[in-house]
Amino acid sequence: MQAIMMAAGKGSRLGSLTGGKPKAFAQINGKRLIDYNLRLLETYQVDEIIIVTGYQCEAFEKLAADDKRIKTVYNPFYEMMNVLGSFYMGMHLLHDDFIYLHADTICEPRIFEQLVKMEADVTLPVDCKACDDEAMKVRSEDGKIVQITKDMPNELADGEFIGMASFRRSVIPALCEKTKHLLMEKEFAAYFESAIQRLIDETEFGIKEAPTDGAFWAEIDFMEDYENAVKKIPKSLTGLFV
Repeated sequence: MQAIMMAAGKGSRLGSLTGGKPKAFAQINGKRLIDYNLRLLETYQVDEIIIVTGYQCEAFEKLAADDKRIKTVYNPFYEMMNVLGSFYMGMHLLHDDFIYLHADTICEPRIFEQLVKMEADVTLPVDCKACDDEAMKVRSEDGKIVQITKDMPNELADGEFIGMASFRRSVIPALCEKTKHLLMEKEFAAYFESAIQRLIDETEFGIKEAPTDGAFWAEIDFMEDYENAVKKIPKSLTGLFV
């Protein structure tokens, strides 16, 4: 199994917390955000990790030099494109079942277990809750995702996609094609989820929601996110380092 991790962003909204380092290097309980993800991937025997870099790419290249599982791919356009552009830069290295994730998003192991089980062609963990304007909102029918977008009216959403997903290898050609077509259409501000929506609309793949059922997860975009994560991070995650 492979993983592709988005790690190009600067994290400027976290202010002095990053100290000029990549956002994924911010620490909780003495461990960097990226360390939590790397340990989860190791625990679930993901043996090839592609990290798409941008800001401070050298920090990730140094990390890769000490870990034979990791390959880095530099996105020189990270300041001009959204996440879909970063995925495009690394997608040619995908050849197996894979997990998609962000270096600055962490979650409990039981969420990861649902990704590894791959009970559908595409599995998307969803926090079934009321959503705000910032959330990547999801609408589902009988457990199948039918819409995923930030632009959905909040009251229509069934929950928030947490930014991690798993894909069977059979999906890779179609996913890469949809990504390429979006960029050919000059959708440079598009999120990765736009490619998932194209899969929903234009293919027959099974795209299933996996409810988080209250399990911890955190996307660290703002200082408030970081402070909440510090307070709530569970032992099931910190205990990976014991």
